Amino acid sequence: MISETLRPMTSADLSAVVELDRELFGAEAWSRAMLRGELAQQPDSRHYLVADDNGVITGYAGLLAAGSQGDVLTLAVAGDRWGQGIGSALLEALLAEAARRGCAEVFLEVRTDNARAQQLYRRYGFVQIGVRRGYYQPSGIDALVMRRELGPDPAGLADPAGPQGGPLGPVGPAGPVGPQAGLVGPAGPQGAPLGPAGLVGPPGPQAGSRPREGSRE
Repeated sequence: MISETLRPMTSADLSAVVELDRELFGAEAWSRAMLRGELAQQPDSRHYLVADDNGVITGYAGLLAAGSQGDVLTLAVAGDRWGQGIGSALLEALLAEAARRGCAEVFLEVRTDNARAQQLYRRYGFVQIGVRRGYYQPSGIDALVMRRELGPDPAGLADPAGPQGGPLGPVGPAGPVGPQAGLVGPAGPQGAPLGPAGLVGPPGPQAGSRPREGSRE
């Protein structure tokens, strides 16, 4: 159990979240305007949380929910709090919210060079369904597209010890998912949809605007 309180992100949290985002993601960090735009869509289609430790923001996460599909947009944990279960708690909260909103499946994207993040996602029942070339900008790293169906226990662990019982590491974010099940959605808020999941495709026209390496736990 974590000591932090998970609560909805508000505009009052923007400065702390932007600073943490820049520390973690550098050139691939979201801008203040982008985050403000995301919060403006809450609660209609977005659900953003922060992990609050007595006024200190130690992590944050965001979900897009549209119809029967959900999408993990971002998830991040401060470097000095890795390994404390904050990332897992945030992910579990997003999955529970997706189920509450009626989502039958949740998508995400993770860097192909981020084996530890993939381990965490697989621990929570996500499976790989495709690859997107050059998705993370400006690094140009490819992304694995992963999907999980939501069942009666949306936040349940596939294997509490993890696939190999090892430590959990970086958690990767996803770009929004398209309106049709099985289609990988745009790389940015207004990016054009790509082809069927499982096929290799280029990033959308705004690939650099949203996707970047996700959180670390």
